[in-house]
Amino acid sequence: MHRFFLPPHLTTGDRVQLSETDALHAARVLRLQPGDPVVILDGAGGELGGVVESCGRREVSVTIQQRRRHPRRTAEITLIQAVAKTKAMDGLLQKAVELGVARAVPLMAAHCVSQPDAPGDKQAKWQTLAIEAAKQCGNPWLTKIEEPLTPAHWLQRRESFDLLLIGSLIDPPQHPRAVFDAFVAQHGRKPVSVGILVGPEGDFSAAEYAAFRAAGAQSITLGPLVLRVETAVAAFVAVVQHELTAG
Repeated sequence: MHRFFLPPHLTTGDRVQLSETDALHAARVLRLQPGDPVVILDGAGGELGGVVESCGRREVSVTIQQRRRHPRRTAEITLIQAVAKTKAMDGLLQKAVELGVARAVPLMAAHCVSQPDAPGDKQAKWQTLAIEAAKQCGNPWLTKIEEPLTPAHWLQRRESFDLLLIGSLIDPPQHPRAVFDAFVAQHGRKPVSVGILVGPEGDFSAAEYAAFRAAGAQSITLGPLVLRVETAVAAFVAVVQHELTAG
């Protein structure tokens, strides 16, 4: 089933137009024809099923036949990720979308090899990548990608999470389950918001680690081996999702 994306305000009628980019792809690459079934995601939990009504070179109309609403996850994960090299950054953001991360905050940390000189352009590129990843995996909730900022500026925002976690090889190892069990024991429920901090290829600096700990971040281990940054993100999110959903 071919999936496309349209924001909610463009999906209200019984007949919708694909974006120009999606229309070009539908007509020239997928070679869709009238009557072909398609799915449209609105990024806000909506999944619309329909059929192609007309298909031109730059304009594709879809007749909507059914609508489905997907509930939000009971807990949301925010990935606070130091900017990695281009290929690795693209890959880890794709994995974050596939694993259901609600939001990603890129950090320009001290040891980042790549330091964006046009944060707005980078944000737009990464948001487009997130849309493409959502279409590929069928995630009805679009991951919001923010503009890159420094760790100091992010800390100044004083974002609040039920749990703020950081993957670390330098701190005494703490199993993720121990952190979640302690939270449940104290609050009588599982966390509904979790922030996870992942460093760049050169890891966070000692000063950055100290600042994150001062802001309430708890260090956890992802195992004894040094992971590539994209592997660390996938492992970290998967572990947190498991702890959030396990009975």
